[in-house]
Amino acid sequence: MEEEIADKTAAINMEQVEEPSKNALKKANKQKKLAEEKANKSATNTTKEAARSEAKKAVNKAPKKKIEGAALIGIDVAKDEDFSAWYQQALTKGDFLDYYDVSGCYILKPASWFIWEQIRDWFDFRIKKLGVRNSAFPLFVSEDVLQREKAHIEGFAAEVAWVTHAGSTKLDKKIAIRPTSETVMYPYYAKWIRSHRDLPLRLNQWNSVVRWEFKNPTPFLRTREFHWQEGHTAYLKQEDAGKEVRQILELYAGVYEELLAVPVIRGRKTEKEKFAGGDYTTTVEGYIAATGRGIQGGTSHHLGQNFSKMFGISVEDPSAKEGEKKAALNVFQNSWGLSTRTIGVMVMTHGDNRGLVVPPRVSEIQVVIIPVGITAKSTEDERISLYKQVDALEEILKAEDIRAEADKREGYSPGWKFNDWELKGVPLRLEFGPKDSAAHCVTTSRRDIEGNDGKGTIQITELAAGVKSLLNSIQKDLYDRADQVFKDHTKKITSWDDFVPALNEKNVCLIPHCLTEKCEDDIKEMSARTDSNEVVDEKAPAMGAKSLCIPFDQPEGIVKGETRCTNPNCKNLAESFCLFGRSY
Repeated sequence: MEEEIADKTAAINMEQVEEPSKNALKKANKQKKLAEEKANKSATNTTKEAARSEAKKAVNKAPKKKIEGAALIGIDVAKDEDFSAWYQQALTKGDFLDYYDVSGCYILKPASWFIWEQIRDWFDFRIKKLGVRNSAFPLFVSEDVLQREKAHIEGFAAEVAWVTHAGSTKLDKKIAIRPTSETVMYPYYAKWIRSHRDLPLRLNQWNSVVRWEFKNPTPFLRTREFHWQEGHTAYLKQEDAGKEVRQILELYAGVYEELLAVPVIRGRKTEKEKFAGGDYTTTVEGYIAATGRGIQGGTSHHLGQNFSKMFGISVEDPSAKEGEKKAALNVFQNSWGLSTRTIGVMVMTHGDNRGLVVPPRVSEIQVVIIPVGITAKSTEDERISLYKQVDALEEILKAEDIRAEADKREGYSPGWKFNDWELKGVPLRLEFGPKDSAAHCVTTSRRDIEGNDGKGTIQITELAAGVKSLLNSIQKDLYDRADQVFKDHTKKITSWDDFVPALNEKNVCLIPHCLTEKCEDDIKEMSARTDSNEVVDEKAPAMGAKSLCIPFDQPEGIVKGETRCTNPNCKNLAESFCLFGRSY
């Protein structure tokens, strides 16, 4: 039994050096022996040395056996060396996701779907307090309706997936699968909104959409089908619509900061980057330290009257007096969406070389309890007694609404289990063995802090309170560390000579900018990396820097009418500090 445990522990030790197999060693030793015999027959020292050298080479050439288990359970690439491979392994080996046989589509497994459920419940509760109601519209949209708003659909045209056949029969008119739902919903808003008394109309959907055309799908970030919520609202007054835009954006920031422990910058998109067909777009922008790239977290758009004019969503003017005829008023609209991209951002922000790191507030399992100290010398009664105590610990935590699980799987050593749960990112591990039982305590191990620095103990009499306190500390520390990294890598730049070097050092940059589209295009071209092996794709992580947002919280430094745009080829004056970066 002890040998089996030792074998399994060795099998999952991710840092253990690979060793030659027994057969390979036997073969090498045989070769060495033959070489030495050959050397003994030689009359010169030179021949002897050559033989010894040959024997040594024979040993070195013995094929090494890959550690059984390490490649299956452990991540075998470093996050900072091959980020893409690390990300894929973290998701699959951490049991978040599996690949599907349709490229760009993925299976979200229970652990990752639980995170989406936590986000959904948190957000849904809060938008309902604002008066938003949930609904469900069809996923199909006719070509005629889709083409009614060309300015809007141009942004999605290449990504629209079409249904052209029913079985083997070709359809008279092809039908689109929604890339977003403005054109699906707004014809019915025109039908339902007949009076100013029908306003505001505030609806939300939890659904999935399809956006097909791209070359480099990335789980959670760029997928052909993704899950999201999309809110669509209509107001009589523009100021009321504008107020909601910022309320929703603040909720999106709350999802990242309060649930996922991910810091974000709130801001407004430039005209170039705003939602097609909208008046303006607000956004929360994150930062991925491993690649030095910005990432859009969620957007809340004010559509103005653009869609209401196109779809005829209007009401009578409530200020008209009896008998007075006034022109009908087109309503003011908003749309806003947050997707499962949130999960990808969380993984990229907190994950490490041991796997996922999941913040406690969204982790399906917050605490795992692992029995330790059971050996071949332990009696069955001792094993049963320890397991009963472990079950009792689990029940204490569950009674306090802590999501706990006792891992009593047979056939796996404690070391194997430690690595397995670390890979899955469970925030807190409790170890409990005979020594802990005698001391009336549990040994704790935080997922976010490696080694002895993350270890501690909690008295069993204080178990629930101690665990809650630790989980709160983990949540806060995850955010604080990520926030400090984001701040350290957000550079205020006023000279172009400093701009590209700052980008190359994995920073995002606040620069005085004129906010014109041509200047943005120039900056993207001028800041493109020419030493990178990345595949260039318009929708992939940008080679050149693009505008991420115009932060609401503006630094000092721009003198109106004096400060020039940072682009040396631009003759315009700066309007605001704009956040630029290479991005996803």
